[in-house]
Amino acid sequence: MKNNLFKKVVIKSFGVLLCIAFVTLIVNTDFSVFSLTNGSYISYEQLNELNENARFGKFISASLADEGIDVGNGLKKSKLKFKLFGLFTVKEVGVNVSDGKEVYVGGIPLGFALDTKGVIVIGENSVNTQHGSIIPEKSEEVLAGDILTKINDNEITSVEIIKQELEKSNGSVIKVKAMRKDKEYEFSLKPALDVESGKYKLGLWVRDDASGIGTLTYVDKQSKAYGALGHAITDFETGAVVPVQDGKIYNCSLIGINKGKKGKPGELRCLFLQGKNSKGDVQLNTSSGVFGKVETTQGIIDENLVATIGGRMSVKPGPAKIVSSVSGVREEYEIEIIKANYQSKSSDKSLVFRVKDKRLLSLTGGILQGMSGSPILQDGKLIGAVTHVFLNDPTKGYGIYVDWMLENKVI
Repeated sequence: MKNNLFKKVVIKSFGVLLCIAFVTLIVNTDFSVFSLTNGSYISYEQLNELNENARFGKFISASLADEGIDVGNGLKKSKLKFKLFGLFTVKEVGVNVSDGKEVYVGGIPLGFALDTKGVIVIGENSVNTQHGSIIPEKSEEVLAGDILTKINDNEITSVEIIKQELEKSNGSVIKVKAMRKDKEYEFSLKPALDVESGKYKLGLWVRDDASGIGTLTYVDKQSKAYGALGHAITDFETGAVVPVQDGKIYNCSLIGINKGKKGKPGELRCLFLQGKNSKGDVQLNTSSGVFGKVETTQGIIDENLVATIGGRMSVKPGPAKIVSSVSGVREEYEIEIIKANYQSKSSDKSLVFRVKDKRLLSLTGGILQGMSGSPILQDGKLIGAVTHVFLNDPTKGYGIYVDWMLENKVI
């Protein structure tokens, strides 16, 4: 009987110890480690900091699986392993390893002039025919924001291509391909003869160019590839993401500021002139920013202002800075990162921050339209870019991790 009692005490004690160990493990583990995805940037210094600061808890350590594969530009592809008690691998992700990849820090507004890949449909328009004003026949409704890409299997590179095909059609049905929210559609359209001009028309308003204002985030020191905005340039009438065929960037002159107020976001008022004074090209317009290469750094960057890349694994709530030229000169302003999200895919709302700098609050009221792309620095590293302002509170904004921007490759 004494033996049975002893066994019960031992079993109960073991159970209590097991529960205590389990609770201790839960309390001291950051389970966001399981949400980590491939593609983050990390330096050897940041790897040491992850372990020293117990970023994912006291019992989880990180180490590189191997030396990695050299992919050029000072980077290696490798695997980062997270181990429980240094023994059991609980997560493994692909990472870009660097010895402290440096970039020039942006912070100045740029003007973007884009030629679209295809044409953007703005809306329908009637055609004045001999039978009266009509809307030409269509096999399916064409919506504002659709991107017309081909007409009779010919790629649409400008509005002129459409005019040429309509002239050749002599009023017969034509086939048009279009993109709508990443899906391809095909329409049959019957042109109508406009009695005033004597030309066939589709009854569609279209546009083959776009422009916008945004802030430069970084320029790669070696390749001179740049990233800006942190989100896409969209058509101002339809909201469609502008597909880029070609484009240029220009210096932008700040001519005024409309301060932000609750319920009414402010804006930077800038002016740029298109022409021969472009500073570089535009190759990509994506949900994580606008990308291309600079032809000259003069007037765009301060070569004394450089920072190493801070991967999204190193971002944490707390003090940080944004770089902006809203005062007329490039300056750093104090912010506080409120929340840093772990994301399985690219998002322009990676983190939430609040402006703390009284100078910036006095000048702008907070974050303005046109400040998208302003670099975010933490612990001296470039970790992301400003993307959006809170409509109900202009002192708060969203940012995107710089990792998501660096995934876009330009040539």
